[in-house]
Amino acid sequence: MKPDWDKLMEEFAGSATKLVADVDCTAEGKSLCETSGVRGYPTIKWGDPSDLQDYQGGRDFDSLKKFAEENLKPMCSPKNIDLCDDDKKAQITEYQGMSDETLAAAIAAEEKKLDDAEAEFKAEVGKLQEKYSSLSAEKDEKIAAVKAAGLGLMKAVKNSKPAAGSDEL
Repeated sequence: MKPDWDKLMEEFAGSATKLVADVDCTAEGKSLCETSGVRGYPTIKWGDPSDLQDYQGGRDFDSLKKFAEENLKPMCSPKNIDLCDDDKKAQITEYQGMSDETLAAAIAAEEKKLDDAEAEFKAEVGKLQEKYSSLSAEKDEKIAAVKAAGLGLMKAVKNSKPAAGSDEL
């Protein structure tokens, strides 16, 4: 993917409205990646810098370029409120009217919902992994029991018998 990403960065270099860049989350970009919710590599994010979204599309150059051309543009945000519909404008106005403490608490509550969803997901995946391991062990035991009961010997005897209608001496 790296060569296609580098090509995409070159394609949009110098654009006044589209930024395509990469960040090293293991070095100087670590805090940005933590703030943006990057949990694995490579991760592609897009949108308003203060509210980046996960990219879900193809990772080849043509898919990335098409997405960038269609989606990387000025978006509804507090800095571009004129691009917002009435509902988003009302939401922005409501948030702007909150005290810093109230807004921080609201953000923390929503982030907790994200953290809770992630924790629940991991717990359920853990249960699935345990069930898979149990089923796999159970299958292996059944296979071993069938083989121990003589399946291999039965097949050997069957294969050692002359085929019906053969003229073997």
